Amino acid sequence: MQIGVDIEDSNRFEYRSQSLLDKIFTKPEQEYCLKQAKPSQHFAGKFCAKEATIKALTAYGIKGVYLTDIEIYHDKNNCPCIRVLKDIHKHLHYKLSISHDRTKAIAFVVVRG
Repeated sequence: MQIGVDIEDSNRFEYRSQSLLDKIFTKPEQEYCLKQAKPSQHFAGKFCAKEATIKALTAYGIKGVYLTDIEIYHDKNNCPCIRVLKDIHKHLHYKLSISHDRTKAIAFVVVRG
């Protein structure tokens, strides 16, 4: 089992260009965040989740996974989940928790095989 955590300022995503969003987020992620009352908080949370996932995978020895190789989505209970779009070890299982307030977002990821 490996863990990853990341924290970011939400205001980093307040004045966002489309090219920046495309470098970091998938189209479904962008659509989800832009529907929210405060998109910057949700963009920051998803960014943290991606960074935390990369940290946990790197601890497993898995390198070469980039931000757009990871998609954060919500299950039927509206819980955040991780989908790795790149072909890596399929036997890995991911657990994710995201939280945010007015100025910060944080994500904690557990990856186990």
